[in-house]
Amino acid sequence: MRLLFVSHSFPPPGRPLANLGGMQRVAVELHEALAAHPAVELRSELLRTSWRWTHWRTGPFLARAAWRLWQAARRRAVDAVLFSSMVTATLAWTLRRVFRENGVATGAIAHGRDVTLAVAPYQWMLPRVFASLDRVFPVSRATGEAARTRGAERVTVVPNGVDTARFSAPADPPAARRELLDTFDAERSEPATLLCSVGRHVERKGFDWFAEHVLPRLPEGVCYWIAGAGPRTEALRCAARRAGVAGRVRFLGRVSEENLHRLYRGADLFVMPNVPAPEGDMEGFGVVMLEAGLSGLPTVAARLEGIRDVIAEGENGHLVPPRDAEAFAAAVRCYHDGARDPQAAGQRAAAYVERTFGWEAVAGRYVEALARVA
Repeated sequence: MRLLFVSHSFPPPGRPLANLGGMQRVAVELHEALAAHPAVELRSELLRTSWRWTHWRTGPFLARAAWRLWQAARRRAVDAVLFSSMVTATLAWTLRRVFRENGVATGAIAHGRDVTLAVAPYQWMLPRVFASLDRVFPVSRATGEAARTRGAERVTVVPNGVDTARFSAPADPPAARRELLDTFDAERSEPATLLCSVGRHVERKGFDWFAEHVLPRLPEGVCYWIAGAGPRTEALRCAARRAGVAGRVRFLGRVSEENLHRLYRGADLFVMPNVPAPEGDMEGFGVVMLEAGLSGLPTVAARLEGIRDVIAEGENGHLVPPRDAEAFAAAVRCYHDGARDPQAAGQRAAAYVERTFGWEAVAGRYVEALARVA
């Protein structure tokens, strides 16, 4: 199949941290998996830019991509087009006639917020974009339901994937913990249980809620390290101070790829404490939970939105009700008190993620579905 992949989510060459997030990581790794697929001849239209400039450069990029896609369709040079998000999928509406006249199949990945974004003109346009696509690929059931309520009919849920060669569980967990402490925290005493979260500091992530309402319920030896940055960083610091746990919360900021690996491999539990967010914002999936699982780190997460499709109870972690501080604390205490063996749980998590979310299998599902349409 001659496949054209369209994405506005790639970082600049040689600067992977300049545009880093779940949707960006998925686009890059899916592109690599499609390029390696034996049944695909891949072409690409990619915007490579930093997060800071994405909004400014997306419009001109879409205009250029529209012209190139129109030419490719008229020449019948492609069999199918896969858009990496609903943002780039707006081109399917613009070009629907030339695609259909020339037998070009179209599909788009729906991540979550690119479906629920509460901007009136965008929401007016979405049903028309959905009607122009031959297939919509939500990354979770929650995202699929959000798409259906906005007019999507031809829906196939395909989860996000993860590069199974990129992350691995430590052979020597105590050594991995020492390496982490040496990197970030050489002069502090070692936590008895180290929790970590990774993500942008926004309301739906629930980091400040967790620091204020869950951490105080846990023993003094439980510490919480957070990688990432965002508009709620200061609110998170204030929440930790209000709860009297500021000394147990560590803000790592944006971390390099190497230090992200060290954090996953040296921590004891990954925490995804999402809370219901205002309309227009949702957690469509949560790739960081896959990365943590491959690194031998079980997850305690809120039973909310797309997170429910990532965590299988007892396999790669545990789901608890959102905003239930005692339920979160109880799940963490099971590991801190020794009721659950973190090493055995980490091995189960790594095995489950590898067999369920490896990119080779996930990319194959996209190719199979588009080939049927084409």
